[in-house]
Amino acid sequence: MSLYFFRISHGRYSGASDLGTEFESREDAWAEMTKVCGNLLGGISRGLKQNAEWRMELLDEAKKPVFRVRLVAETVG
Repeated sequence: MSLYFFRISHGRYSGASDLGTEFESREDAWAEMTKVCGNLLGGISRGLKQNAEWRMELLDEAKKPVFRVRLVAETVG
C-alpha cells in the first residue's frame, strides 16, 4: 500500500492534508480522488470567480503530484 495526500489550491479547503491516506494501487487513489472531486465540484463551481482556477492534486509520499484535476473559469471575448 502507498500513502497519498490531497492538496487543494483554492477556496476554504485550500492547502495540503497533513494526514495521508493509504491506497492499494494508483487506480484506487485515482478513483477516490475523482469521487471526492465529484462531491465538491457543485459548491466550488457556484463560488468560482471569473478567470479563476480550482485545483485538487493527489500527492505521493514525497508530496509530489501524481494526479491533478482542474476546474478553470475563463472569460472569452
